[in-house]
Amino acid sequence: MDVLKEKALAYHTLNGVPGKISVVPTKPCMTADDLSLAYTPGVAKPVLEIAANPEDAYKYTSKGNLVAVISNGTAILGLGDKGALASKPVMEGKGVLFKRFADIDVFDIELNEKDPAKIIEMVKAMEPTFGGVNLEDIKGPECFEIEQKLIEMCNIPIFHDDQHGTAIISTAGLMNAVEIAKKKLSEIKVVVNGAGAAGISCSKMFIAAGVDPKNIIMLDSKGVIYKGRTVGMSREKEEFAVETELRTLADAMVDADVFMGLSVADCVTPEMLLSMARDPIVFAMSNPNPEITYDLAVATRSDVIMATGRSDYPNQINNVLGFPFIFRGALDVRASKISEGMKMAAAKALAALAKEPLPETVKKAYGGKNFSFGRNYIVPKPFDPRVIEWEAVAVAKAACEEGIALHPITDWEGYRQSLVKRMAPYWN
Repeated sequence: MDVLKEKALAYHTLNGVPGKISVVPTKPCMTADDLSLAYTPGVAKPVLEIAANPEDAYKYTSKGNLVAVISNGTAILGLGDKGALASKPVMEGKGVLFKRFADIDVFDIELNEKDPAKIIEMVKAMEPTFGGVNLEDIKGPECFEIEQKLIEMCNIPIFHDDQHGTAIISTAGLMNAVEIAKKKLSEIKVVVNGAGAAGISCSKMFIAAGVDPKNIIMLDSKGVIYKGRTVGMSREKEEFAVETELRTLADAMVDADVFMGLSVADCVTPEMLLSMARDPIVFAMSNPNPEITYDLAVATRSDVIMATGRSDYPNQINNVLGFPFIFRGALDVRASKISEGMKMAAAKALAALAKEPLPETVKKAYGGKNFSFGRNYIVPKPFDPRVIEWEAVAVAKAACEEGIALHPITDWEGYRQSLVKRMAPYWN
């Protein structure tokens, strides 16, 4: 019997209601007068206001707190291309997380289209509806083109979470893991196994954090990406091609300080782990089964600093620590885009929060367990209510400092308190 399957399917039909999200009105519609204001003839008044001044859309509609979660289902979680319709449970799930962790409303949109140019055209056409767009589960290399073109064309934040979410949380974890291991970012040797959207983005962000690009060995399903390789190459992969005689994962792992896995289950052997440098940092992100299991890794090396994408082991690299709070900060200052500086601000905020003492509320959420900064606690927990204060504020500040905030904030303590108040119903 597949217990997880039964529980998951029951959850998605709980109380006889299909799916996980619904639309709830924010204004009363109980009387004839309410109806005349919600719709005709009253609705004509805000229409005319917005036609005269488009900025009023943020005053009279939900645009400023509404994000589109958009997918074509070509790279669903670890399941691959299952189609747009099959991606809907995941996109609804993103909607739940946006609302639960940052009080952001979502429309999930599944596009039955694989042509990048057509997807770009579709999303651009929907720009008036939304305050931001979260692209999700779109395979590479198309995802790179789609995101970049939309960033250039749109005046609202566009964010491909598969690329940047994992990168932001991983970078926070890497900064802390390197500190714990008493190493330097500029000196560590990093092996990245997986050259898809997440692998490319993680590598770029590691470099932005201080890793020497010459010290990154990237691999795909055909082996090491080296200069002169012609098979299976792309523009994105070419950027990470290095001069090396290494060809296999086993070769690359020798004396490596960091393994970043965004690939397939069980590809890392105990022998590979043993060949790594002292205090190896292993981020095995393949889901649901990592590149090497947590139990096998810690049994093989007592000095390993291990992270996975799973919630049942220490150091979960979970995208929910990123996208809700990044969009919260971006929306609140009306950022025109999510910049590299905003992403790094998010990573640094998460890294710093992991060093703070844990409040009792977080311990209770995790069955009374206590966590303190160290090998088994390098990133905050998703159910830490302080994350929104630290991360959304950091992201909003970065947008203001970079001059891309249309509504900059000056009272940061007031903003922080407003976030706490906003989220209080979700935590109490």
